[in-house]
Amino acid sequence: MPLSIVERARRIRLVVFDVDGVLSDGAIVISASGELFKSFNVKDGLGIKLLQQAGIRTAILTGRTSEIVARRAAELGIERVEQGQLKKGPALRAMLEQFGIEPEAVAYMGDDLPDLPAMRMVGLAARPADGHAALEPYVHWTAPHAGGHGAVRDFAELILTAQHQWQRLLESHYLSD
Repeated sequence: MPLSIVERARRIRLVVFDVDGVLSDGAIVISASGELFKSFNVKDGLGIKLLQQAGIRTAILTGRTSEIVARRAAELGIERVEQGQLKKGPALRAMLEQFGIEPEAVAYMGDDLPDLPAMRMVGLAARPADGHAALEPYVHWTAPHAGGHGAVRDFAELILTAQHQWQRLLESHYLSD
């Protein structure tokens, strides 16, 4: 019998995120002087911090290379950042070997076709609400929010709730004096 979403989420020890279309809304704004701009959702950032506070490792795996991504990852304390990875399957496999984590203990959130190799190898694959329809047969869960608009936070809450960490984190960080 296939595992439920909650059963899959309970096993997670590492969450890996794509950037464009997941941590950002997918828009890439380039100014006349060539400066690249991306916007990130602060709620998604808090979701990543909550995962980390629960002892869950976080990483980025993206096809593009951007100093903006490196800076945001550093702000959030994301442990591993792999940029310029057009072949996400081998890059994720190398990451798992380095961390010593089995694929079923890994969650991955992506939004488009280049994410399929990574999604097919993990225990919990997810996409934002506006992720490409071709991913549907390969994802275990779809977030209610779009990429860059809370999808990462949705995913973090799903995992933390399944692991019985959500209420503890609320009480220890936000409900106590």
